[in-house]
Amino acid sequence: MARPQSVQDQDVMERLSCVFRDVGYDGASLAILSEATGLKKASLYHRFPGGKQQMAEEVLAAALSWYHENVLEPLRGDGPPAERIACVARQLDSFYSSGRQACLLNMLASPRAETSPFSAAIKGAFEALIAAFTAVAHDAGHVPDLARSKAERTVMLLHGSLVMSRGLGSGEPFQAFLAGLAHDLIADTTAPTTSNKPKEHKQHD
Repeated sequence: MARPQSVQDQDVMERLSCVFRDVGYDGASLAILSEATGLKKASLYHRFPGGKQQMAEEVLAAALSWYHENVLEPLRGDGPPAERIACVARQLDSFYSSGRQACLLNMLASPRAETSPFSAAIKGAFEALIAAFTAVAHDAGHVPDLARSKAERTVMLLHGSLVMSRGLGSGEPFQAFLAGLAHDLIADTTAPTTSNKPKEHKQHD
């Protein structure tokens, strides 16, 4: 049976998470991890016998556990879809520090997914997130195919806005995503729109 985390353990995990979010897996040297946690390398290896990979695995597991409790479950829960989405938007805003924090899934993803020790967990996380957004879009009245399409687009916008916010050094793209989240998932986008195609004029003899 795993021992419960102490306050010190939680602090170490939060500091490790910040490192992996800031510099990614490859950029997180033991020297950087040691400095961030305030632990000597020997102490880190004592706490994490599997080294840097174990540290990243535990950080990822903690993040996915948070997502399950604060995002997936609320989206699948009871109550009006708009209220569930608003609750999740607030949680995401806090988790990503209003767009200032990078996405851990992106920072741990390897350019060669087949060689990454985190590929299966990351793929599972994306699939679970899409499924949860699909569920709330379906509850809002959309047919399954449209609900799934809206959910996939939402996940793309979520992570794309975080990448854009990081690149621009501004949380505005992420904030714009959150502001439009409920509309994107609930609004009926199937209504016909007026075509901008020029009207054809009949020629008269």
